[in-house]
Amino acid sequence: MRIDEFSDRMNSLATARVPFLFMVDFEMQRPEIFPLHEIDPAEILFEVNGRTNAPARTNRAIQSALHPMPLSREAYDSKFRQVYDHLLYGDSYLTNLTVKTEVLISATLRDLFYSSHARYKLLYKDRFLVFSPEIFVQVENNEIRSYPMKGTIDASIPRAAEIIIQDQKELAEHVTIVDLIRNDLSTVAEDVVVERFRYIEKITSLDRELLQVSSSIRGTVASAYFSRPGDLLVALLPAGSVSGAPKKKTMQIIAESEGEPRGYYSGIFGIYDDGKIDSGVMIRFIEEQSGHYYYRSGGGITARSEMQKEYQEVIDKIYVPVS
Repeated sequence: MRIDEFSDRMNSLATARVPFLFMVDFEMQRPEIFPLHEIDPAEILFEVNGRTNAPARTNRAIQSALHPMPLSREAYDSKFRQVYDHLLYGDSYLTNLTVKTEVLISATLRDLFYSSHARYKLLYKDRFLVFSPEIFVQVENNEIRSYPMKGTIDASIPRAAEIIIQDQKELAEHVTIVDLIRNDLSTVAEDVVVERFRYIEKITSLDRELLQVSSSIRGTVASAYFSRPGDLLVALLPAGSVSGAPKKKTMQIIAESEGEPRGYYSGIFGIYDDGKIDSGVMIRFIEEQSGHYYYRSGGGITARSEMQKEYQEVIDKIYVPVS
């Protein structure tokens, strides 16, 4: 399905008041729509802020979910340098660089779906699993909200919250993303405001706790988009928090430095029902490829970034939020 066909299909189903699940890959080449009443839980499991199609079952106890085999520091440094050179040339002022890490998992993806805790969870045909904390956009009563996340730190570090809030590189990165998302929302909404700037949320897994910095942005959906949710979503893609700024050139830098398409990783998925959209960014992502499993993770690179810190952040984000 082409992205224009996706948009038209979404608009058509919304007009017919048919609830549906949607997902769009990062490159916007393979968008999909599934009317909720047609979804087979044997093929697709989802949970969106507590709304789920997953049949009840007793969760299998998981002692250690992931055993990562991280990309070497040298291999990461090569990718980092490609991005950093573009930043120095002024081609981009924020680029989200991601890598994939092979992981050994001690449970099936279905087990991990049931055992993990996240706002947005999606298991797609045993091909990939998403357990994302990040909201893309929520629309209700013609009000649109977005909650970009930028900035992560290990909660066990003494004064972790104070450190990340005072970090000037993290502040600059967060300001850039908030400004980008505010501008994105302004293309489909009016009276866009930042309601809350840089607040901290805690994310828990078996072996660690992370602190994540977010902001809250709100606007009123423009009348041209009231009955056209497909047009609204497509106008906002790709998600700014996982691409960068300016978007068009930064997408070229991402393709060059990462060396392969992201696919559904860092795309979006969500539910449309009765005029409401609830969607998440597909971060925290495990995919199966030829019998091997890979975890995708990354972070924003700016001219103030230090390679070793960015490399460590990529590793720190390899977790499943189970308890």
